[in-house]
Amino acid sequence: MSRIIKWKIHLKSKPETVYDHIITQKGREKFWAESAPEEKDHIVFTFSNGETYKSKILQKEPITHLQIEYFNSIADFYLIKDQSGGTVLEVRNSQVPEEDYLTNYAGWVSLLLTFKAAVDFGVDLRNHNTKRTWSNGFVDN
Repeated sequence: MSRIIKWKIHLKSKPETVYDHIITQKGREKFWAESAPEEKDHIVFTFSNGETYKSKILQKEPITHLQIEYFNSIADFYLIKDQSGGTVLEVRNSQVPEEDYLTNYAGWVSLLLTFKAAVDFGVDLRNHNTKRTWSNGFVDN
């Protein structure tokens, strides 16, 4: 059995800026991974604990949507412009294996708050320490 996780976050930044952080290597490296280059139709994530994951890009719709295969599940990023010029970012993580649900559920909260800090305030909340990682109980990985 698999499950779906849904989270939303409001950002003061315009959709173009938000999308740029999700879709570009430079943007992803500000909040998501130590490195995250794109190779053909994949993003190669390298995380602070040294783990590498090759994520297939399934769908791109400029400024509105990105869908990737992510750790044996599907992650969709939907961007909606709000009336103030900011963005509502919705993440839907589907096909999440039951045994990964709680970790993924909490992980998206951590990632989205780190994302907001990076995009809206130019702050990197991560510690960049190979010993202080998510797998060791640190949320500021």
